[in-house]
Amino acid sequence: MFVTVLIVDDSKLARIVAGKALAELQPEWRKLEASGGAQALEVIAEQRPDIALIDFNMADKDGLELAAELRIALPEMPIAIITANIQDEIIARAREIGAAFVAKPVTADALEPFLSGAALRLRSQRS
Repeated sequence: MFVTVLIVDDSKLARIVAGKALAELQPEWRKLEASGGAQALEVIAEQRPDIALIDFNMADKDGLELAAELRIALPEMPIAIITANIQDEIIARAREIGAAFVAKPVTADALEPFLSGAALRLRSQRS
């Protein structure tokens, strides 16, 4: 199954860490990167990724705002909010918009449950 994952984070290092965790779990999946919400929307318009990993704290808009926009445009896209800011309110807001929550630093162990669920969801959508 060909899958493209968009990693959105204003930290290049955080994108690298998330990309390594992704590659460890799904080496055949393609990775796209964006450094913020505006760039993410451009990438999505051009390349239509299947999955999005979105940082919560970004300069131009927070990850929940971006995830809400994506949910409207791409209602079936699996989305995870990734952040070190582990607060019940953020987790609850992520769930309200149908996004998963993954704590930073992103590791393969932390990412695996989300990616497994996303892969199952994509398979069922494509069949």
